[in-house]
Amino acid sequence: MLRGERIGLRARHEDDIPVLEAGLYADVATTARADSSPWRPLTPGSPESRFRVADEDRDHLAFSVVELAGGALVGGATLWGVDLHHRCAHIGLGLLPAARGKGYATDVVGALCHYAFVVRGLHRLQIETLADNTPMIRCAERNGFVREGVLRSAAWVMGAFHDDVVLGLLAGEWHPPPRP
Repeated sequence: MLRGERIGLRARHEDDIPVLEAGLYADVATTARADSSPWRPLTPGSPESRFRVADEDRDHLAFSVVELAGGALVGGATLWGVDLHHRCAHIGLGLLPAARGKGYATDVVGALCHYAFVVRGLHRLQIETLADNTPMIRCAERNGFVREGVLRSAAWVMGAFHDDVVLGLLAGEWHPPPRP
């Protein structure tokens, strides 16, 4: 398990999937803001669930996010679009509603940075988020990400186009927190 200060990132367990589907995917408005595909109903246990993990997919690395104190599942995180030639990847995360606003996202992004830069030897990480997603932008900036641009009207969300913000971080710019 990868460890942050308060969260751990571990492999996705089969029993995590229904919790993530109910707490994240079933919320149509939140899913529409986070996913590049339109929401559609999926039956429980569907093989098309975005929370299912294909271990052979080396370009999409999915983690379950758990609290270190107690081990409760609090969300999911991914490194996606992993490109080993250019040594870059994208970060994605989703926290269950009860886990939001507790600083976990900043810890998750930090743990993913450690994994990407130290364990995997990547050179660049990127986050794309809606321009009004202030909590995600702040947690990215707390981890050293810088705003690189705005993709105007790039995201179709619940009947309207919205701007996307692109944030990037290079391995040489990242300053890991001191570890005990």
